[in-house]
Amino acid sequence: MKTVLVTGGIGSGKSAACKHLASLGYPVYDCDSRAKALYDEVPGLKARAEKAVGLPFEQFGVIFSDAARREALEAVVFPAVEEDILRWKASLADCDLCFIESAIAAEKPRFKDLYDEVWLLDAPLQLRLERNARAAERIAAQHPEDVKADIRIINDGSKEELYLKIDNILKAY
Repeated sequence: MKTVLVTGGIGSGKSAACKHLASLGYPVYDCDSRAKALYDEVPGLKARAEKAVGLPFEQFGVIFSDAARREALEAVVFPAVEEDILRWKASLADCDLCFIESAIAAEKPRFKDLYDEVWLLDAPLQLRLERNARAAERIAAQHPEDVKADIRIINDGSKEELYLKIDNILKAY
């Protein structure tokens, strides 16, 4: 099974791309939504994360401007996410191609063995800011420009144009 990491900064179109891939029948693991679910599913994870960050869960948004707290949170949560991805991939026995959506997995050595290829979505900064109101506060914590990508998708148009680009890439698989 080939696993493709779909990455890019906030507002680059990762979620739109992955929704399209899912609509085509491809399995997609969304790291953000699964990490949030794991706080409730993994006994003690939320309490360990709160202790590591030194804040109640509701205030975790501060991690995007506080590198030390972000690293403390990652040290607690990333092992659970990695384990969850491995379980998910094991459940896809008959699958030839699957996708993992994450803004930061390509930057984190812990995740490098979980995917075979990287698709980097990119868009002009102004467009990213228009697409997502939280982009300005989170852009500094993400470094997609440093990611070595196998395929770079410039998402500077409509969703339909993005879908067409993805469909054309998939023809090679």
